[in-house]
Amino acid sequence: MKRSYLPVAFLLAVLMLNIIFTQYMVHQYFYENYTNTIIAAVSNVILFPIAFLIYKKGVNVND
Repeated sequence: MKRSYLPVAFLLAVLMLNIIFTQYMVHQYFYENYTNTIIAAVSNVILFPIAFLIYKKGVNVND
């Protein structure tokens, strides 16, 4: 069966967003902007189930 690389691209995009939000969170925490820190942390937590759903759909395509 032919492999679909679209889920891999989406997972890479989610990983890049995780890295960006983590860097932003650390930066805001250093400068004591705690509201922005919490927003970035919640964004990071929300991205995890999205990545999990993308992964599960990508695995099911090949079955």
